[in-house]
Amino acid sequence: QVQLVESGGASVQPGGSLRLSCTASGSILSLNVMGWYRQAPGKQRELVASLTSGGSTNYADSVKGRFTISRANAENTVFLQMNSLKPEDTAVYYCYTRARRTGYVYDYGYWGQGTQVTVSS
Repeated sequence: QVQLVESGGASVQPGGSLRLSCTASGSILSLNVMGWYRQAPGKQRELVASLTSGGSTNYADSVKGRFTISRANAENTVFLQMNSLKPEDTAVYYCYTRARRTGYVYDYGYWGQGTQVTVSS
């Protein structure tokens, strides 16, 4: 299995910053995609940002210019730096990876348990 553990969620005021972290562990051969999704109350889960092992990034339009995704490959960790936070960024943020496990020939998707981000004055 692959386990994802997130940290960094908190309550902040509008305009503030947070940095989320997610570390993968388990029988990992490669982490081909790592990313972040979020789900606000009453809404569907949506992609926030993703980063491939080759360095390609993808961001939701709503976070472009404010959020930055990065990886520490040696630590199997992905970060989400969130600046200029807005109330509409309030959601549970989930880490996601598409990983290849040792001894397997296909990639599978794995999710973290989620971390709450609340932006409010």
